[in-house]
Formats: sequence, structure tokens, C-alpha cells
Amino acid sequence: MTNRFARSPFPYEVMFEKWDLLERLDIAVAWGHYEIRVLRFHLTSFEPGRIINFHNHSTYEFHFIPRGAGRVILGDQPFPLSEGLLYLTGPGVMHYQEADPQRAMDELCLHVDIVPRHNPAADPWEAAEAEECMQKLNALPLRPAQDVHEAMPCFLEAYQAGESKKIGYYTDIKRQVVGILLKTIQAYDAGDMSTEAPNRDMLAYRYEYAVRYMEANYTAGLRLEDVAEKLDLSSRQLQRIFRDVDPDRPFSRVLEDIRLRAVCDRLRTGSLSIERIAELEGFSTAAYLHTVFRKRMGISPSVYRRTKQSELRRDPAEISE
Repeated sequence: MTNRFARSPFPYEVMFEKWDLLERLDIAVAWGHYEIRVLRFHLTSFEPGRIINFHNHSTYEFHFIPRGAGRVILGDQPFPLSEGLLYLTGPGVMHYQEADPQRAMDELCLHVDIVPRHNPAADPWEAAEAEECMQKLNALPLRPAQDVHEAMPCFLEAYQAGESKKIGYYTDIKRQVVGILLKTIQAYDAGDMSTEAPNRDMLAYRYEYAVRYMEANYTAGLRLEDVAEKLDLSSRQLQRIFRDVDPDRPFSRVLEDIRLRAVCDRLRTGSLSIERIAELEGFSTAAYLHTVFRKRMGISPSVYRRTKQSELRRDPAEISE
């Protein structure tokens, strides 16, 4: 006899089978005078009690909870998460994620970069709509909302389209991307193809994604493991990616370069103490910054500051090298 109270199967389970299927496609959507580039597009699972510490992105990350429970801190405000909720973390929004101690939490994630891209051939109505939507997107409140317009099924439809490769599947996936964006805004504001979609250069993509994440979070105690986790890779795999792109610039060197660029900017244009600059830019101590700086630049931070600020006084137009 069938148990009529049995739980229905999880509709998104199939997305675990090829978790990076959609991320292997180089998905770019022309939308009015904007271009939407897909960075991450997948279903993931947080085991009970798992924590993703505070971090931010320079891009837009859409989060949906199809199953389980947990909590999120947006800025400094905590919110409970449960099945059916969504939230957006836009550029620069610090956020913390945590699964319930007793229950796993699944998350559908769409991570995109949206950049202005003038298109003289754009439909004027679509361009106007895209502009209005971007204004609303950038003004969404920092709190979860119910997925009342059912954006979550768009993930499954995109996955199924990518799996089947039926005619029009690339267009269908792009349509689902725009659908997720629109349905998120609305939640807050009341035959086989003969050619393959363009495949992403996974080495270049993963390297670029890792570096961008490092540039957004370098001031924290960033570790190789932290960045690898964001790409669902092991530390060894990510280290190999850095080595393959440039054998002379492993993860530690790239992170050091990012921090040194920021230090140089502050030395050229500001008057903060070396101790304060070291603290702000992710160096453990001023002494360590001094050692690294002298080794890499050939002079001390203080000498660099005097030299560069003297040059600026002679020619104020030379703000940067």
C-alpha cells in the first residue's frame, strides 16, 4: 500500500550528477546595453554545521534554498534560511553562510558579472527594461525573500537543456539566466544541434575566477584552501592551475602581488603609518611587510613613499605609474 504521506522526491537531485555541466559552457547574454556573463551556475550542498565565513564578490550572486535550513548574515544582520527562500549578494556585500547543525542545506547558485556594453542594435524597449531592472537589482533590500515567482525551476530547466543539447538549448539556457534575474527582482518588487555551444577554457576561467576572488578578499587571512573551496577544487588542483598558467607565480606570489599593489597605492597617495597599512592590506605585521617590500621592490616602504610623493609634487598629473 502506498504511503500517501511519503516525501516527494527532490526534483533537483539530478543536478548533482554533473554539477559543473552549466559552468563548462561559456554563457554570455546580451541584454539591452548590458552583458551578463555566467561565472557559477550549479546546485551545491552544505553538510550540517558547515560554515562559509564572511566574504564578498565584485559581482552578483543569486542564492536559492530548495531544501534544508541554515542561516545567512548579510552585512551585520542575521537571517534564518529555509526551503523556498532566496537572497542576493551584490558587489561588495559581505556575507556569511551556515547550514543548520542538524540538517544539510542545499543551495542553487547563479553567480554572474553584469557589465555595461553599448549595443547599437539593441531593441529600445529591451534596453529600457534592462536599465530599469538593473536599477532595481542594485536597490534590492539585504534580506531573504520567498521565491514566489518560482525562479528555482529555471535552474533545473537550464540543466536539462544543457544535458539534452536539443536544438535551441544554448538560447534556452540564456533565457533561464535572465528569468532567474527577473524572478528575483519580482520576488522583492511586488531536434539535436549539430554544433556545440562554445566551451570555456577551464584553466583560464578557473584562474581568472580565483584571482578575482583573491582581489576581493585579499585583506583577510586568505588561504589556498579558501579559494579552492569556492571553485569546488582541492588545494592541489588549484595550485596546479596557478603553476600551469605561470610557473613563476604560484598562489602565494599572486596573493603577495595583489597586496603589494594595494600597499604601493597607499604609500603613493596617503599618510597612514606602515603598521596601519600592513594591517589593512593583509600582512601579519609591519616587520613582515617591510621584509617582503624590500625583497620585492629593492627599497623600504618609507623610502618608496618619499620618492613617489616627491614625484607627485613635481608632476601632480602622474597619479599612477
